[in-house]
Amino acid sequence: MTTTRRLAAILAADVAGYSRLIGADEGGTLTRLKEIRAKLIDPTIAAHNGRLVKTTGDGLLLEFSSVVDALRCATEVQAGMAQRNAPTSADQRIEFRIGINVGDVLVEDGDIFGDGVNVAARLEGLAVPGGICVSARVQEDVAGKLDLAFEDMGERALKNIARPVRAYRIATGTVSAQVQETPALALPDKPSVAVLPFANVSSDPEQDFLADGIAEDIITALSRYPSLFVIARNSCFTYKGRVVDVKVIGRELGVRYVLEGSLRKSGSRIRVTAQLVEAETGKHVWAERYDRDLADIFALEDEITEAVTIAVAPAIAEIEQQRAMRRPPDNLDTWAAYQRGLWHFCKMSAADNALAQKFFQQAIDCGPTFGGGYKGVAMALLQGTTAFQTRRPPEVQSLSEELARRAVALDGADAEARSCLGWALWRRGDYDGALAEAERALAMAPNLAFAHGVRGSVLMCSGRPKDGLASLERSIRLDPRGPNSAVRLHQVALCYYFSREYEAAAEAARSAIRSYPGDPLPRRWLAAALGQLGRTQEAKEALGKAISMAPTFFEWYARDRLPWVRPEDHAHILDGWRKAGWREG
Repeated sequence: MTTTRRLAAILAADVAGYSRLIGADEGGTLTRLKEIRAKLIDPTIAAHNGRLVKTTGDGLLLEFSSVVDALRCATEVQAGMAQRNAPTSADQRIEFRIGINVGDVLVEDGDIFGDGVNVAARLEGLAVPGGICVSARVQEDVAGKLDLAFEDMGERALKNIARPVRAYRIATGTVSAQVQETPALALPDKPSVAVLPFANVSSDPEQDFLADGIAEDIITALSRYPSLFVIARNSCFTYKGRVVDVKVIGRELGVRYVLEGSLRKSGSRIRVTAQLVEAETGKHVWAERYDRDLADIFALEDEITEAVTIAVAPAIAEIEQQRAMRRPPDNLDTWAAYQRGLWHFCKMSAADNALAQKFFQQAIDCGPTFGGGYKGVAMALLQGTTAFQTRRPPEVQSLSEELARRAVALDGADAEARSCLGWALWRRGDYDGALAEAERALAMAPNLAFAHGVRGSVLMCSGRPKDGLASLERSIRLDPRGPNSAVRLHQVALCYYFSREYEAAAEAARSAIRSYPGDPLPRRWLAAALGQLGRTQEAKEALGKAISMAPTFFEWYARDRLPWVRPEDHAHILDGWRKAGWREG
């Protein structure tokens, strides 16, 4: 076995969408590839003094002594493929991606190895179907020698390459025309995301199964969110082991967002990184790193999957709302109007709540079969009853329930719509119906904070405050900065109060006050808990502050038991207030 070194131009090529083509027509695809090799590729390689080093299933590795010859060969092959593909439908085209690099290679028994080869392979992954991507060294060496223009792609971090590599895309001639003709899949009518296989960048190949398992579980978990369109595992995993520009992935899979990540093992520790990228712009929307002990491998996989999932869904929701807010209000389609409504809904003010209803209604008008608009109006009506210290007539309760039922009828698999219906049922005291809807929602979307919150509210008010507490804490954990955080925090205090754990109730109320000092509700529960503890002076001060912040609403709450509060629980609250110094009338 002999090993030598030499400088060479390395060309790496592969067939874009090979797995899809083989899956659709294995025999026909292989026959066409054989013909392309015989009539186009092999003669072009020979004409430019190249050497076929090896084939790799759907790819080729070539070596040239001249970088000019390598690039001429690549452009002629792509031009020939463009002519062959012209009469062919887009889904049946065989298109090559080509990467070219110049570097030092190790030659061993005819094969070539080394960093130069690896860079060429990674550049191929950055090329679009029908396109060519080259390193800065190639661009410099051929400058002025070929009638080609180069589009600077900037420095790129390539998998298993220690240093960033500056990449260029061929931007003129027949190749460019073919690239522009490559069809992009239409985007769905709601946020779409592809989860790529996580790269195992540790030295332990055994960790491949863990990296794949995390990506697969995230795909499954995100698929449970009715607001997302999630690409299936089989399509996502066609990119395994390849470095591909997210813009290309966005076009090929028809998605707006791409989630990618990596896994690195060091001793008994493991580090998982994940980042969410907007495919069209390449902008990073969210990124996080998770360091864990590699003790229980399956528990670790579950933990990281959950952490990534509960971060990604809100990140997508936030960027979608920002996208909708940039559009003129008089030029909103159904989805944009719905997102605009959510943006105002989450602001948690009476004025924004009214605007939210307006945009949700606009979504209904634009798309009467889209359940989101009905769900949105129902949520805004329910939120307006107590969150802003106002009374609403009984017909508002009936309307909110009617709208929520309409949303469920339009899409029974929408966990948010079921949660909204559960909220409406709870508000009129139908605990059994409300709990059933919340649990149906959780069966569909186990990580939906809204559903956990509704379940906790129902259990809190139906004589099971300890169970309610667990659901409320889960809701807070899943959405710690959500619009309902203030409500959930004061409900935690009320759960402790209903459980007769007055010290814990007082501490939870203080925590809620620190987070939301303008909310009078936790001050009420603080006053009641301190009253039960016999700390009269503190209780009296807390009660006075609670009443002064919303006197009319306090009197209403004290005088008229709300439909979702049991008589015995209402009496328990009044008892605490009396001990805090409150006098009826």
